[in-house]
Amino acid sequence: MYMYPDNLKAKATLWLWELKDIGVIGIGLLVSVFALVQLGFMPPIVITAVYAFLTIQFEGTSILNFIQYACAFFILKQQVFEWRL
Repeated sequence: MYMYPDNLKAKATLWLWELKDIGVIGIGLLVSVFALVQLGFMPPIVITAVYAFLTIQFEGTSILNFIQYACAFFILKQQVFEWRL
C-alpha cells in the first residue's frame, strides 16, 4: 500500500515555491541576466527578485496572499462591532 500526501491533491512544490513559480523565476532570471549584461538594464532583475519573494509559500499561503489578507482586514473591509450587555 502506497501513501500519497494530501490524497494527490497537493500542489507540486520545490523548496519554498510551487513548480510553476520556479519556472517563472528561472525564465525571469535568464532574461534579467541577459538584460543586465548586454544592456546594463537593472529593472528586470529587481522585478524577478520581488516576484520570487512574494511567491514564497509557507503552509499553503504565499507572502502575497498574506499581504492581501492583511490589507483587506486593516484597510479595505469595514469591521463590524456589536456591543451587548
